[in-house]
Amino acid sequence: MELYSDIVSPSCQNVLLVAKKLGIALNIKKTNIMDATDVAELTKVNPQHLIPTFVEDDGHVIWESYAIAIYLVEKYGQDDALYPKDPKVRSIVNQRLFFDIGTLYKNILANVDVLIEKQQPSAELRGKLEQALDLTEKFVTECRFVAADHLTLADIFMLGSITALEWFRYDLERYPGIRGWVERVTAQFPDYSNFHKEIREATKQYVATHCPHLEY
Repeated sequence: MELYSDIVSPSCQNVLLVAKKLGIALNIKKTNIMDATDVAELTKVNPQHLIPTFVEDDGHVIWESYAIAIYLVEKYGQDDALYPKDPKVRSIVNQRLFFDIGTLYKNILANVDVLIEKQQPSAELRGKLEQALDLTEKFVTECRFVAADHLTLADIFMLGSITALEWFRYDLERYPGIRGWVERVTAQFPDYSNFHKEIREATKQYVATHCPHLEY
């Protein structure tokens, strides 16, 4: 099984963590979407040339990180813990996933994009991010994890979003719930410190190459 991926991307980080949790070995095809050769190779399997892109041994192709993660859990999971089959529990997991893609990650990315363009986020952008983090704080103080009393896909994806705050050194001091939740989630991955170190090193190199004005 192959995964076209770049660990700098939070979306790729999420799929990689899901695979780790499931004990799935992936052949990682490191892909730089700013490199014409890599894009040409990726386009052969994915006309949108997006990462991550998953290619199964039988040639089945999936892109969009949420779709990849759900497929991996449903096909290769030993149980349904990461994506519970109970309709009510799954509805909460789905809600948190949709919140992540449409609100939390969306607003984090919007702030990052502005900074990459050598501008400062507007008061509106900062306000939307703060609202998203306020809601996240509420979610993670209502129960031990973001959607249930145990780790689910929603935790993994929202962890990727929160980690992306490191792009602009966002201070989470006023969010003790989020900080405690991050510790609980990362504790579910025995080698997370090495994984995070790899993210940091790759991102530092990316920033130095493409947006050296950022203080990462």
